Amino acid sequence: MATVHQGWDATDPRQLSLAQLFKKLGEETTGLVRMEVELAKAELAEKAKVAGAGAGMLGGAAVAALCALGALTACLILALAEVMPGAVAAIVVTVLWAGVGAALALLGRARLRAAAPLAPTQARQGLKEDVRAAREGLRAGRDGDIEIRGGVR
Repeated sequence: MATVHQGWDATDPRQLSLAQLFKKLGEETTGLVRMEVELAKAELAEKAKVAGAGAGMLGGAAVAALCALGALTACLILALAEVMPGAVAAIVVTVLWAGVGAALALLGRARLRAAAPLAPTQARQGLKEDVRAAREGLRAGRDGDIEIRGGVR
């Protein structure tokens, strides 16, 4: 049974003129490029989700650090001021909140790096394979080694 691709009729390619073959080649190439572009779009959308989550975590880290410094700093400074001078208590609390902010920033950065590389690797690999297959097909056609499925050579 002959394999018929979308856009191709079942006629024997050997019976088509060179112009018809080039027309079909153009149609198939256009369709293939469109499919690869769609794959690239889908892949970029997925990576953008992961990067967005990392960016959101970095924003959350900033908000958390500000809220903590604004609301709890005074309370901690007052509590520590009972056992040490007030200025030393303020420095200790500042270092504590800086550590919390740094830890959240490192976690967010790790999430952003997990989304890298942002380039659509699957689509790029697919295009490389398509180009390789097209080159092999052209070489085979030039050498007269084209195999026609379901037909007699």
